Amino acid sequence: MNPFAKLLYPRLPSAAIGLSGEGAGVVALDRRRDLFAVKRAGYVALPDGLVRPHFDEANITDANELAEILAELVTSTGLVKQHRWSVALPEAATRTTILTTESAAASGTELEEVLRWKIERSISVPLDELRVSRERISSDAQGRARYLVAAVRLAVLNEYESVFESLGWRAGLILPRHMGEAWWLMSGDRAVATDSLLVSTHRDGFTAVLLRRAQPLVVRGVLCEPADRHDELYRFLLFYRDRIASPEDVEGAPPETIGRVLITGDGFDRDEASAIIAETLSSSPQILGAEDVRLALPPGDLEFKTLAAPTGLAALAWS
Repeated sequence: MNPFAKLLYPRLPSAAIGLSGEGAGVVALDRRRDLFAVKRAGYVALPDGLVRPHFDEANITDANELAEILAELVTSTGLVKQHRWSVALPEAATRTTILTTESAAASGTELEEVLRWKIERSISVPLDELRVSRERISSDAQGRARYLVAAVRLAVLNEYESVFESLGWRAGLILPRHMGEAWWLMSGDRAVATDSLLVSTHRDGFTAVLLRRAQPLVVRGVLCEPADRHDELYRFLLFYRDRIASPEDVEGAPPETIGRVLITGDGFDRDEASAIIAETLSSSPQILGAEDVRLALPPGDLEFKTLAAPTGLAALAWS
């Protein structure tokens, strides 16, 4: 089961926008049997400094300029009549965590109080200043309930929504980029056969999402200089090898290594990242491309690592 399912309402649009500090991408998908096909897509690099993703500070330096760029992008891709979108926000503008409750709540009210306290403690921001999406996911090895929580400050969200509203757009689903990207690791027949790793890179570092049985197990945001990314990935893999890859499930031993890896953004060279993983885990995982997740991209210069987030959110229209 897709752990994002209850976050969503019926009839999600099959079109999505992906934003980062470096660029903006738009896609419209079609479903053809077991294949997703990109009907229309476009990507544009943004002027340096126009979007400065940050969780606690203003993100958009010129809302009118961003609106003009997005309007030109959808016009050039033939999506000017599309008004309903799902949106992937820049990584650094959001925070995601997995919360665990120590014991069963006596009532729904008690559960809400516990989760509110845990969210505020984890995010370090009062809940009334946040837009929060949460979903219960699989329990941990001790049977404790776990919740996937994504948050964005209302002040930051309002910046992006104001740009969309100025274009006459309605954004029904707004999630962090890595959630759209992770969808490709949670779908398909092979999703539960092995541990999977998403490395979603951005200007300020990367987000690592580890999945087991198609469910998020660890979400870790890493802020670092570009030169330190490979060292930080190595440290994360050591954590996985020493703390997670050992048997811990009464139903049988989980996969003991990462079998599939999706690398998005421009922060990692695929070959170098694969070499780090192989050296650390003594195995060679499959580095996924669009064809491996049954996504057909149009001919041209568009790359899966750039469009993984919006295509993942657009694919939710068929979930």
